Amino acid sequence: MATALPERLSAADASNIEIDSPDQVNSFLMAGHLGVGGFVRGPDDVDLDLLRAAIRERIEPSASGAGDLVRFTQRVRLHPRPLVWEGCEPDLTWHVRRTEPVAGEQGFATLVAESMTTPLPLDRPLWELLVVPGATATGPGVVLRLHHCVSDGVGAVSLVGHLFGADAQPEERSRAAPSAQSPRPGSHSPRPTRPRTRGRDRLRTLAASVARTTAVFRATVPRTVLLGPIGGHRGVALVDVPVEPLAAAARAQGATVNDVLLAAVAGSVEATLRADGHPVPDVLPASVPVALAERGSSGNAVGVMLAPLPSGVDDIGRRIRLIGAVTRTAKDAARAQGTFELTRSRLGSRAFAWLARRQRFIALFVTNVRGPAQRMHLAGAPLLRAWPVAPIQGNVRFGVAAMSYDGRLGVAVHVDADALKAEVAGRALEAELRRVAEWDG
Repeated sequence: MATALPERLSAADASNIEIDSPDQVNSFLMAGHLGVGGFVRGPDDVDLDLLRAAIRERIEPSASGAGDLVRFTQRVRLHPRPLVWEGCEPDLTWHVRRTEPVAGEQGFATLVAESMTTPLPLDRPLWELLVVPGATATGPGVVLRLHHCVSDGVGAVSLVGHLFGADAQPEERSRAAPSAQSPRPGSHSPRPTRPRTRGRDRLRTLAASVARTTAVFRATVPRTVLLGPIGGHRGVALVDVPVEPLAAAARAQGATVNDVLLAAVAGSVEATLRADGHPVPDVLPASVPVALAERGSSGNAVGVMLAPLPSGVDDIGRRIRLIGAVTRTAKDAARAQGTFELTRSRLGSRAFAWLARRQRFIALFVTNVRGPAQRMHLAGAPLLRAWPVAPIQGNVRFGVAAMSYDGRLGVAVHVDADALKAEVAGRALEAELRRVAEWDG
């Protein structure tokens, strides 16, 4: 298998290597349920040779769409500096494996949680594909895990589409707010910017960057179990609901599905804390990544939006409206500022990792991407359900990741199991989402 020439990692990709650590593995995954077909011959009968052959064909550099999968045939060369991608023949007997059987959906969730604390070896391409017998009564589970330097969540949707045999174009990119350099659809082209105006814009951008960097030092979140040292025992809960009722509720409030998700997360965090007798902060500041228009060759191109989620607001419609009012402007600001300043250099990334373990500026992570609208297949086996699972890092013990797929919204809760209960959070989140779907205003 031919491989690409060495290529220097982008600053964003290199930052994801720098902030990786044995106790906080910087990888994320997509978990799913497979049906019978192709390499899946029955609930417990899979043909790994057929699957590996299909994967090899997909990642071959000459294959259609393999340009997006080039990282599947590369590893990161750490020394000497700088970090570079270099060609590496993947051993598909290791990268594509069958696990021991698990006990149903809860056993599958437990395996997913354990995967979030297992490092990916740096002497190989930074991915693995696990087939998990026993995940459901009708077919196995599947776990595709990637190091975060390979891709962010939006880019991973495209990777999954190519690997699973569909040219998935994440709509999150197409619906992203226009950048400051591009006109909105239907608008006139902007007039040439005068030098004085450009100077003022640069000063405003610099001021915003300074404000965003110094904000990390502010202690705006009171003492809470949501923040603290993250242990090695993780919990994951997988929630799956129809998208269209959520979209209808969002439209009725002049909001987005992402606003609805944030509103449901706020309610689920509050319920989770109250269930164990923990105090609930008045505001739950959430770190929410937003896609940037320009990616180049980098696998990571996101800005960070801070969304202060209100607690104590039982009226779900009012909660959605309050959050929507914030995110409408915060998204544009996050995209204009681009990637976080401290992650643009090796030294800054290390400082960021140190600060992240001590900050009291955000209380939780929430990420949401729009995935393929049509059903995908892995080596002929239909992917029936799909959930993204993102890492929890720094001192933030509660994270939520969501992806729409084939008319469903798959949402995964990932928590520090020594501090919070994933099962309680998952049930509360599902209840909140169903409450939105059934809400009649």
